[in-house]
Amino acid sequence: MEDIRNLGEIQLSCLREVGNIGAGHAATSLSKLLQSEIHMNVPRVCVVGFDEIADVVGGAEQVVIGIFLRVEGELPSSIFFLLHQESAKRLVSGLVGSYGSGDQEEFTEMEISALQEIGNILAGSYLSSLADFTKKDMQPTPPAISVDMAGAILSIGLIQLGPVSDYALVVDTEFRQGDLEIHGHFFLLPDPGSVNLLFESLGVASV
Repeated sequence: MEDIRNLGEIQLSCLREVGNIGAGHAATSLSKLLQSEIHMNVPRVCVVGFDEIADVVGGAEQVVIGIFLRVEGELPSSIFFLLHQESAKRLVSGLVGSYGSGDQEEFTEMEISALQEIGNILAGSYLSSLADFTKKDMQPTPPAISVDMAGAILSIGLIQLGPVSDYALVVDTEFRQGDLEIHGHFFLLPDPGSVNLLFESLGVASV
């Protein structure tokens, strides 16, 4: 029986390479969207329990922007992308021109729309990269976005997912926009049966 906790360094390195290629595609698309040069890379891929996800982003009470979507097709799974509030503000400032002193806590409707588009680009780039490597059909659903404490966002996601997965693959993502560094976190939660199929498709040992 597959167990995502059994992933070895070869499998994690493979996912990191796929992630870096996806990050490269995303950086190109974001640079065009934001009209500013964006550099991205994936420094780390690891496995955490679902109840540890909030700790990765600073704790359950950390206010974050959460983007959630389902992946349909031959490798069904779920994706969370979590980004700190300040980082999200800075990331969309060039697009909507609304970032000021950093005191603004509320997101405008335009900023939320921009973040949804950024979420679409990021998820689409990673999934496109993964689909190219695996030769599997993977289609993202439209993303749902929320601004709340990490614990609240993840609780809602857990209710939606039910017993699908207790563990997630963490794909840390670093953005660099000029002198500004922004850190985001992708969490991939494969459905039962998807993990072994994923690695078999990538040509590495299953778990």
